[in-house]
Amino acid sequence: MTVVRTRRRPARRLPALACALVMLASCGGSSNTPLGTLVVTLSDTSGDFASYRAQIDSIALTNTNGTVWTLHPWLSGVSELADLAALTDGSELLVADAVPSGTYKSATLVLDYLSASVWVNLNGQAVAATVVDLKGNPPTTSSVTVTFDPSNQLTITSSKSSRLAVDIDLAASNSIDTSGSTPKVTVHPYAVMRPAPADASSMRARGLLVIVESASNDYISNTRPLTDQSSAVGAVTVSTDANTYFNVDGTAYTGASGLAAMAALTTNAPVAAYGTLGDLSGITPGFHATAVYAGTSLETLSDHVTGVVSARSGNTLTVHGAHLFQRLGAACAAYPDAFYNNATVTIGSATTVSQDGVMASGLTPASISVGQQLDVSGQCSVDSAGNLSLDAATCMVGGTPTPCQARLASSRIWGTLSSATPGSAVLDVLTIGNFAPAGFNFAGTGAPVANPAAYAVNTGTLDESGVAASTLLAVDGLVSPFGAAPPDFHATAIALGTATEQRLVVEWVNGGATAPFTSANTSGLVVDLSNANLGSVHHIVTVPGTLDLTRPGTYDLKLLPTSPPFTIVGAAQADLRLSIGSTTLTSGISVFHSASAFAAALSSTLNGTNKIYRLVAVGQLNAAANTFVASRISVALYE
Repeated sequence: MTVVRTRRRPARRLPALACALVMLASCGGSSNTPLGTLVVTLSDTSGDFASYRAQIDSIALTNTNGTVWTLHPWLSGVSELADLAALTDGSELLVADAVPSGTYKSATLVLDYLSASVWVNLNGQAVAATVVDLKGNPPTTSSVTVTFDPSNQLTITSSKSSRLAVDIDLAASNSIDTSGSTPKVTVHPYAVMRPAPADASSMRARGLLVIVESASNDYISNTRPLTDQSSAVGAVTVSTDANTYFNVDGTAYTGASGLAAMAALTTNAPVAAYGTLGDLSGITPGFHATAVYAGTSLETLSDHVTGVVSARSGNTLTVHGAHLFQRLGAACAAYPDAFYNNATVTIGSATTVSQDGVMASGLTPASISVGQQLDVSGQCSVDSAGNLSLDAATCMVGGTPTPCQARLASSRIWGTLSSATPGSAVLDVLTIGNFAPAGFNFAGTGAPVANPAAYAVNTGTLDESGVAASTLLAVDGLVSPFGAAPPDFHATAIALGTATEQRLVVEWVNGGATAPFTSANTSGLVVDLSNANLGSVHHIVTVPGTLDLTRPGTYDLKLLPTSPPFTIVGAAQADLRLSIGSTTLTSGISVFHSASAFAAALSSTLNGTNKIYRLVAVGQLNAAANTFVASRISVALYE
């Protein structure tokens, strides 16, 4: 059944597929308790993976009275396939489901690894890894229970919306061993789930169109999570404004003209909004869109490949780190979503080219060059050796020949600054789309061809001439059209590496350590770097998606100053997320929002019996104070 939660407005009529508000109990399970809406969002703390596919078998809530409530679509036995590594740049609005009002003390997430597919980045290539559990056996399913902070339990209020933020921490959940011929990933699932307000974090809301309301500049869609091709759970009201970018059936619009184009679509047309979670004061949650994609611009009606172009010869592209999302009924892969190190994509003169989020003119297939992040539609095929190809020259939609679409997305390069003048810069590139330059062939990009060791960047009004040489930079933008370099890249945003989110990871081996810290209190954590069970992983990493610990922006904790002692401290902010636990503890993983409660939990849990496995903190290094200021700290214990 397709479910819509409606806001009560006069003179509104929804399609017959909608459930009336009074029927929500039958849509969400059997309960006579007044209902509210729970918005579940999913994110990931990065863990150096090119792809990390597992299934979410269920998410369930436990009320303070002991009642367990399983959310849709899992209540119907649906298992949702998720590539968790794809969530590092933004969250996913999973569902907006009807839940009985009340107070909930915990949530349980069941992860299924029976058909897991995990790929790591090695020397510019994505390499498939062997996946094992802590005992060295193939993992099966794992139930992760998270107990909410007693001072911040999940409250569902009748006729209002609430948010549950789910973060599957890949950095705390996995250990990577690349010493053998095949990488080995040891899985120890760790997640943080917490009640959270609507905030400014970027998010995707994917679903099916219900109705467009031009007078109020919004539309309603049912939610369809991740790569699901059949479910429709709950509803979201998506607001737009004059600056909202639309791509409807391959044509770009802004503002009211885009909403008008959506109004011409049929009910249940696929739609995805990118933006931020909005008003939660009503039964139907709000979402504000900065960009909307609908109709044939999405994956439902054709096969789509996303990734970064690593080579081009004529009209043949090699797409690196290729995610295939196949249309319903296609048989290129066993699952709707699959990952390949490379895909061969053939474009043609009729291929429509657009730039995500920008009303750009004059774009042609020649605009696609090496280093460009893109999403391209077509018809997939896989040969007997398992190699993926996509014919993007001519698409068929409903039996009708239709131009295939190539959407150019913002690409990110990491590199150190060699030199800069107003309007231009030269970088020594470390990664392009999280892959080392060794995985790219720059032939044909221009005269001379692009050189990643001396990569020419048009910075426009972003003046980097005052930045010191060798400074680590993160640069967003588009590559130059094929054959038009130099410059090799056109920047739209530049950030100092020290201003970006950094990740601290420490691992203990030989069964873990009972006393991993020399001090652990409200002032912070000081890791005992002389502990006999300390492993080889004890670093702060700036550049994501890399296992190369010699790169700029990587710091070995053992090489940092010892006076004052290097200390991990909590950020002074309302969004502080601190957690400790494992899947085998009675309370599972416990979440706290204050340094005092977290320090008390550390003291009582690390009691000489429980042993630490991994410590992960997300924040920024303050080199002057010799501290790491973390907004998130996860202490994963051995099972």
